[in-house]
Amino acid sequence: MNDVVKPGAAAELQGSRREILVGGAALAAMAATVGAAGSAQAQIASVKGMYRAQEAGLVEFTGHGGAKGVAYYAKPAGDGPFPAAIIIHHLPGWDDWTMEVARKLAHNGIIGIAPNLYFREPGNSPDDQGAKARADGGVSDDQMVGDVEGALAYVRGRKESNGKVGVMGFCSGGRQSWIAAGRIKSMNAMVNCWGGSVIAAPNQLDAKKPVNPIDYTKDINCPVLGIFGNEDRNPDPAQVNKIEETLKSLNKTYTFHRYDGAGHGFLASDRPSYRPEQAVDAWGKIYAFYHKVLA
Repeated sequence: MNDVVKPGAAAELQGSRREILVGGAALAAMAATVGAAGSAQAQIASVKGMYRAQEAGLVEFTGHGGAKGVAYYAKPAGDGPFPAAIIIHHLPGWDDWTMEVARKLAHNGIIGIAPNLYFREPGNSPDDQGAKARADGGVSDDQMVGDVEGALAYVRGRKESNGKVGVMGFCSGGRQSWIAAGRIKSMNAMVNCWGGSVIAAPNQLDAKKPVNPIDYTKDINCPVLGIFGNEDRNPDPAQVNKIEETLKSLNKTYTFHRYDGAGHGFLASDRPSYRPEQAVDAWGKIYAFYHKVLA
């Protein structure tokens, strides 16, 4: 199943705007009645849904080969139990926007854990580590899978987790999320945001990336959500069609959403490629997908 979303034309998007306005009015009314209705703490405790408070910080996890790595962990306030998603960062590295994704998930009732896949690289900052990793051709697929498995074990071991965990990735992270969903049998969901080279050319395979990601499709046992821009070049619409054909031929459970007027990286609010209308709609679909399949 897939759809094409045109900017400014979706009733769902208009509905989202109405909900935001209504939600803002509700908060204003709540603030005005704190004195009459009870303490501020009681009013805060009554706020749920998209206005949920959260806690975030750095945690240590055990990655591939027993190496100790660092991840950014954001959880909704409260005891849970909550669903969770592992966020695989894009090729540039473990950056501010990756942390923002974790916080957005937590704000909407989903634990977000974003492991730094470049933690083994030398450098004084994640930017330095990213530069070194890119110069070396990225990390191996085996190492990536081991680190994702470590993040998975970490979050499943937390008392606030309900044990249901998905994976999501952006650009190269979308490619890696495809591999992780195929190789980690206990993964409960996968979101691929414009994952490039899911269908790899022969010259894109090497010792670090020996298997064409599309070949793992047969091993994916969890529901898949795909988010794509119709102006993207990697993957371009023809590649997205081929990915969908593969999923369909193998009777996999999937939903693709394709957005007109959007290209690569259109959810990233810190980049010129950001498209707010399409991004608002896509985020709503991501939250709904996770809450449905990870409940």
